[in-house]
Amino acid sequence: MTENIDPLANIFNERVPKDINDFRNILEEAIESSGANKNLPEIGNYLTEVEISEKEDHSLTTDIHIPKGEGPFPILVYFHGGGWISGSPKSHRKICHRFAEAGFLVFNVDYALAPENPFPQGFDECCESLRWVVANAEKYNGDSNRLSVGGDSAGGNLTAACAASLADDSEVDIKKILLIYGVFDFSSMGQASDNVLDTQASDLMMEMMVGSYLGSERDEAVLSDPRVSPIHLSDKLPPAHILCGTLDGLMAGSKLLAEKLNSQGIKNEEFYYENMPHGFLHFEDFFPESRQAIDRMVEFLNG
Repeated sequence: MTENIDPLANIFNERVPKDINDFRNILEEAIESSGANKNLPEIGNYLTEVEISEKEDHSLTTDIHIPKGEGPFPILVYFHGGGWISGSPKSHRKICHRFAEAGFLVFNVDYALAPENPFPQGFDECCESLRWVVANAEKYNGDSNRLSVGGDSAGGNLTAACAASLADDSEVDIKKILLIYGVFDFSSMGQASDNVLDTQASDLMMEMMVGSYLGSERDEAVLSDPRVSPIHLSDKLPPAHILCGTLDGLMAGSKLLAEKLNSQGIKNEEFYYENMPHGFLHFEDFFPESRQAIDRMVEFLNG
């Protein structure tokens, strides 16, 4: 492995995004040019843009990655990353194919993005998608009694937030969660162990993401809302697998959440990957740690 190489940071250092659409285009091009979604593993079937509900300005949909075999299959609902302003089921296709390859029926949700749909729209749609999956799992040979949820980055934030908020829901019983370099406490964001992204570019992009999602005039009441910083409702979380790279500015928040879970007696496991940057799961041809991380998550879900 080559140390201190961050494909996403290199791209954003070379081309600092001018606006939200530019950010989206750069990220999409980065994933495409890296070959992150090439050589997809074989699975049983793959359905795209299955409608969950129709909104005024968009449709809430999900891609469905169906494993080989007869089932009924354990379910993983996946919330993609992208800073609440970008990303899609397409950008995270291969990651979800990997879980389907391992035998999970994966619902890869295309929730509403900011700034067009700021908080709490994305959060609300992720919770809605979980209820829909439980109600419709049997159609796709899924077992709603074996329901897990996972996500990376902003999707890790949404995973923890939804799992905590739905903890007392009589219909949605989330058994386990995957928290992949997520945001769990907005007060600890950006505490990087290594500054791999230019400071000016980092500050600009951070405000572009957080400001779009929560608003430029956000106050402490917003930042401490457990739907935003789920660490404030961590006692409601199910067993969790927490992972992050040591070059990732979100590692401090991951460790803080694990400490809280430990103090509350909630089962969890932590993996911190040496010299891995944010988003490393996308680059399995570049980082062997990507497959290692997925294998460990599969083992956790199956345990």
